This record gives sequence, structure tokens and C-alpha cells, in this order.
Amino acid sequence: MALTEIQIRQLKPADRNYQCSDGRGLYLEIQSTGSKLWRFKYRYLGKQNRLALGRHPDVGLAEARRRADQARQVLQEGEDPLALRKQNKLIAVYQAANTFEDVAKEFIEKLTAEERAEATIVKANWMFSLLKPIAKRPVAQIKPLEVLAILKKIEAQGKRETARRCRAFASRVFRYAVATGRGEQDPTFILRGALIAPKVKHHAALLEPAQVGKLLRDVDAYSGTAITRLAMQIAPHVMARPGELRNAHWSEFNLAEAVWTIPAERMKARRAHEVPLSRQVINYLIELQDLTGPYGYAFPARHTARKTMSENTINNAFRRMGYGPRDLTAHGLRTTASTLLNESGRWSADAIERSLAHMDTNAIRGIYNRGRYWAERVEMHQWWSDFLDTLREGIDVQPAYRSQANLAGGGIPKG
Repeated sequence: MALTEIQIRQLKPADRNYQCSDGRGLYLEIQSTGSKLWRFKYRYLGKQNRLALGRHPDVGLAEARRRADQARQVLQEGEDPLALRKQNKLIAVYQAANTFEDVAKEFIEKLTAEERAEATIVKANWMFSLLKPIAKRPVAQIKPLEVLAILKKIEAQGKRETARRCRAFASRVFRYAVATGRGEQDPTFILRGALIAPKVKHHAALLEPAQVGKLLRDVDAYSGTAITRLAMQIAPHVMARPGELRNAHWSEFNLAEAVWTIPAERMKARRAHEVPLSRQVINYLIELQDLTGPYGYAFPARHTARKTMSENTINNAFRRMGYGPRDLTAHGLRTTASTLLNESGRWSADAIERSLAHMDTNAIRGIYNRGRYWAERVEMHQWWSDFLDTLREGIDVQPAYRSQANLAGGGIPKG
């Protein structure tokens, strides 16, 4: 029998909860506490469920019937009204997280879930911290001028490259907001021409063979820790980025096969990279292993083996040896290798680029070249190590080294 508002108001609580039906699955549950709750009982895929429709008198009889009718319509369309409500609540909570801070943190969590390099996550968090003035603003309401004000403040401090990177990071956050239904556009898109272009800075590097020879002798004579010395001795040979080297794990080295396999998560291009190991490098690694043991990080920090050496360790060692930041950086050793290997005229540019782990824009060609140039790279890395030994010995190679007449020779120029 259908209920009336008068009947509902007259219902009193009892010692136990009881129900009063309005028909077709809609009923009022009167609880012992005095609360009167609307419920809709239904079956979906053979299973009985009930849907809460609100509390009386906040939800009157007419409104309760309207909500029950809506639930029946959902059932007729083949969906479960209870599951649909839970889904809509999740969507509402998700869409409510619509500030720049909410979206930025979610975007950074996405990068973490994708196992991006630790340095990438650290930089993303750092750039977000610089954009804090808009953190609490709804992402869909942020105007280009608001972002520009932050970027111009950074730029005024002489940090043009930082301003450019912040704009790029903000752009990625706004585009993620659009993709997830919480934003409408990327307000940073029109700001591309509003910032002063940063001056291109190249990593300081030694490009003359005689300079490289002196550096190698200075490294051999380094009076600091043996692990730091070995890191500086190995770095010129393997041509890896500083972060790839200092984070190396002993499990990545196969000394028997003379190969170092750097996993994809540590590579800039997110592809595993194989480095041929010359005889010299293997000898350095054997000496290093005697100091650190065969497990864990190859270049551990001084105070704990659970962490790697600091990113500034090698550069600081260069400074103590008398090489200023405009003379040499750890990353500049890659430039040294690239320059002198190309000038030698002995090796294909593709083999050199592959050893430097520069990403090929053509993915299919990149896979092909990795296999095609491996044999050449093995030979090239051994030649390069032998050449570095020649430079360390102080032999003047420059006249013959840059002489086109001698480029066809098979041995290392002896001057």
C-alpha cells in the first residue's frame, strides 16, 4: 500500500528497525534512533541490491518516488544504479581535484608510475615549486598573464633557461588537465614568444689532444678517494653521461663479455644502452670491484654504500685539480670523445653517435643501427682507449692526427 506524507510523519521508532513499503521496491526504513531513510530495493543480474535515496524529511515522498523512477530507468537501460552512483562519485571527486597543484602532482605521479628517471621526477617537482603562485587556482581559470608574471620574475633573476623549462613543464600540466577533462586549453601556448631566448651553453670540454693527455695524467695523480679517481679514469673511455656512470650497478657489467648494459630507466632516450668495454676499462673495473665488492653500486657514496656518489663529486674533483667550470665538466668528456673520434676520420658518424647514446629520430633505423654498428663500436672503443693511453704518455699526436694523409693508416699516430 502506497504511503502518504501524513502516515510518514506519524511513524514512530521501535526497539528494532522496521520498514514501510511504498510499492515497486521503494520503502522507508524507520530506525530505532528515529531516523527515516528512503531505500530502493531491486535485482540486478540475479542479485538483490538496495539503493539509498536520502533521509526524510530532507527528501520528501514525491522526491523519493522520483529518485526511485530514475533508478528503474537505469535498470531498464541495462545498468546497475548502485554501481553507476559509485562511478559518478569517483568522477566527481576526480573532477573536484582541479587546481593547478592537484593536476601537477597527479601528472608527476604519472611520471613516477611510468618509471621515469629519478632526475626527471626531481626536476619536475622543482619546476612545480617555482610555479606555486598559481598552485591553488582552478586549472581551467588560469590566464596566460598569470603564468607569464611568474616566468618573467624568474627571467629577471637571469635564469632564462629555468623560465623556459618552467613554461614547458606548465604546458605539459595544462595539456594533461585538458586530456583528463579538467581544463579547456593550454594558456602557456601563446607565451612561447614572450620569453627571452636563453643563450646556448655548451659543456666545457678539452678538445686538444695535448690537453686531454695532461688531464689523464692529472687524474692518475689525484690524491682524493680511490673510487672518485677510478670514476674519473673510466669516464673518458665509456662516453656515458655522468648520471649513467655514477648510478651504475655491478649487475649491469658483464666483464667476461666486455659489455656494460645500462637499463632503459636510466637512459635519457628511455632505451637500454650497451657500452663495449675496452681492456683498459675492464682493468679499472676489476680494481674498483676490489674496493666496493661485486654487488650494489659500482660508485657508492663515501658515507654509505646504499647511495651513489654525488652528482657533483667528479666536477668537484676537477676543480680541486685546477680545472675551472669553463675548462672542463664531467659531461664535457663526451664532447671530447665525440670531437676527437670524428676528427680521427676512422669511424662512421653513426657508430660514434650510437656510442654517445644519441637517440635516432627514426625508431626503425635506430634498432637497425644498434645491431649494424656493434662490431665497429667494439673496435672503436678499444682504439679510443689505446689512443687515450698514447695521450697519457705525452706523445705528440697532433700533426699526424689531423693529417688527412695519415687517416687511412691502421695504427694510432705516434707523431
